[in-house]
Amino acid sequence: MTTIAYRTCHLCEATCGLELHLDGRDITLVRGDRDDVFSRGYLCPKGTALKHLERDPDRVRAPLIRDGAGWREATWEEAFGLIAHRLGAIRAAHGNDALAVYLGNPSAHNLGAMVYNRVLLQAAHTNNVYSASTVDQMPKQVSAGLMFGAALTVPVPDVDRTDYLLMLGANPFASNGSLMTAPDMPGRLRALRGRGGKLVVVDPRRTKTADEADEHLAIRPGTDALFLMAVVNVLFADGLTDLGTVAAYVAGVDTVRDVAVDFTPERVAPRCGIDAATIHRIAHELAGAPAAAVYGRIGTCTQEFGTLASWLVDVVNVCTGNLDRPGGAMFAKPATGGANIAGTPGKGRGVRFGRRRSRVRGLPEYYGELPVVCLAEEIETAGEGQVRALITISGNPVASTPDAERLDRALGTLDFMVSVDIYVNETTRHADVILPAEPELARGHYDLALYSLAIRNVANYSPPLVELRPGEMPEWQTLLRLGGILAGQGADVDVDALDEFVVNGLVERAVKHGTTGGRTAEEVSKELASRRGPERVLDLMLRTGPYGDAFGANPGGLSLAVLEANPHGLDVGPLEPRVPEVLRTPSGMIELAPAECVADVSRLRAFLDRPVPEGELVLVGRRDLRSNNSWMHNLDVLVKGRPRCTVHVHPEDAGRHGIVDGAEVRVRSSAGEIVLPAEVTDAVRPGVVSVPHGWGHDRPGVRLGVAARHAGANSNVLARSDLFDPLSGNAVLNGIPVELALSVPE
Repeated sequence: MTTIAYRTCHLCEATCGLELHLDGRDITLVRGDRDDVFSRGYLCPKGTALKHLERDPDRVRAPLIRDGAGWREATWEEAFGLIAHRLGAIRAAHGNDALAVYLGNPSAHNLGAMVYNRVLLQAAHTNNVYSASTVDQMPKQVSAGLMFGAALTVPVPDVDRTDYLLMLGANPFASNGSLMTAPDMPGRLRALRGRGGKLVVVDPRRTKTADEADEHLAIRPGTDALFLMAVVNVLFADGLTDLGTVAAYVAGVDTVRDVAVDFTPERVAPRCGIDAATIHRIAHELAGAPAAAVYGRIGTCTQEFGTLASWLVDVVNVCTGNLDRPGGAMFAKPATGGANIAGTPGKGRGVRFGRRRSRVRGLPEYYGELPVVCLAEEIETAGEGQVRALITISGNPVASTPDAERLDRALGTLDFMVSVDIYVNETTRHADVILPAEPELARGHYDLALYSLAIRNVANYSPPLVELRPGEMPEWQTLLRLGGILAGQGADVDVDALDEFVVNGLVERAVKHGTTGGRTAEEVSKELASRRGPERVLDLMLRTGPYGDAFGANPGGLSLAVLEANPHGLDVGPLEPRVPEVLRTPSGMIELAPAECVADVSRLRAFLDRPVPEGELVLVGRRDLRSNNSWMHNLDVLVKGRPRCTVHVHPEDAGRHGIVDGAEVRVRSSAGEIVLPAEVTDAVRPGVVSVPHGWGHDRPGVRLGVAARHAGANSNVLARSDLFDPLSGNAVLNGIPVELALSVPE
């Protein structure tokens, strides 16, 4: 008997609604949910592949323990017993910093991980915490924290109401959007143009998004900060600045004007590859549009000046009067609350970095984590605090972080490694224990992080659709048990007691903040008692959030029960102006000129004067709609067809190097080299080569049958761990100098 259920897709940031047709536990059909309040039936190929992901024969479904060169299935009790014994001995002998933890990108799409990873990290008491954030988005989080006071106070373009969108280093036709939660970005961008608006894309590649734009500016990689600084220069020089509704809450305008004075379009144009007249025109168009927004994403983050570029995106939004107004760049108000909702509106502690530093290079932490460019050296370098054990959670750093060959070698020297993952991949092949997650359909889902970045305020909960089978364990319980082990409670952790402790702390905090409608902690706990695990925490967050029922004080407000009764989600309205209440800076102001950014402008000025070597080739990445980092390559439905792990080379560069379409090409940097087929195309500007990331599935010991047949090459072999943005620690993955040569068979 076929049943129909609804669920939010967890495979990228778009949060599209799915209509699932189920025969027992089996998905027989996936459609877009036409009644979903946010996606309205839109669905990309990744969503339709959910049934293949659930059925994948290579998926790990029981704990695995290393047995010599291979693996054997084990009970959960045996696996946790081994973990408690080995981690306990290593930490007792070498200290807490001998353990490192790496959190992968999928954690942000997982309700249980978002709630309970924090518990594990607190129990670990280690300096060595790493995540995918420092190969992806840390520059934006740093600049947002410095300007507005919190990591996720990131302005997002109000795409559905804007008249002009300037987009840098982003390709939402392929990525579905990032740090901007918005299903059906293709439809939204086409609607923008359909109502007479303008879309301008700044990218070294003519992407699908650029093809659909009104204008494409093929910038030289790594120079976005120069281009934006020149736009700021024009805004001040031509008297175009107008801070609009936030004017009374902006500090540092004169400082920004002064630091931009040297970056005229005429001086910047030869370096960034966009002519001066175009820069002047873009500045005037932004200032003159009825409503405009500037949006920068991964291409602006993963470069030498990632934080400056991220900062300047919002400097332009502020200086053109487009911050915090409809059609401009606005702040979401998520239903579960957040750092810019809790506490006293309009003022806070702000952000502070460098409270701890890495042992080997002395690099500072950002939001409690060290740059992942440090991880290999912290494993390799002997001495007090050397990393000897590692826990990875839903992460594949060998495929996704710089100097991949070095990190791969380093992982092989660890004394002990635990991975929470559903695959034996390039990273987890080094583990001593792999702990699998339960099937996706057996867990509840709510996008805690992504709704903080949504272009519209919505709330949508997906309940579990199937029961756990014997031997399956919810991932949230796995994380709590690991946390209990690290806290010294041994392998036989009382998960319910630990969960009770966690929830009681959250309830006490909510009562202290006055968001429980006057209910006491005892009364609130009683109201929540029918639930457990992440659902209980989610119910608390919804009920104490900005639209919550406050446990009866706000009849008609949100609760988890309300969302359960609305399987297509609830729309709580468009983005609304939030300044000054959204701010959490110590001054209560938008800090337009953070001291850290201003100080780094001297480095940008020196870069401006650096000559470009004649004939230089530089590397940029690219995304594909049917891929998401290294996640999706073991599903034949997504990787079949023509090879997509190719190197794009402009015809001029191909001719100079004797490269023809389809030829095997060796791409070499100072860090390493890869070999892959050439795709000769004018979609890249001359001097630029492009390789997608997340590939390279040909390492021994990997259990990815489909991915191995479409192995591709790992572009992060070409990235150096000593190249990073100094303001955020983010790896430099774009703008890397490379050499090309035909590959000669040995």
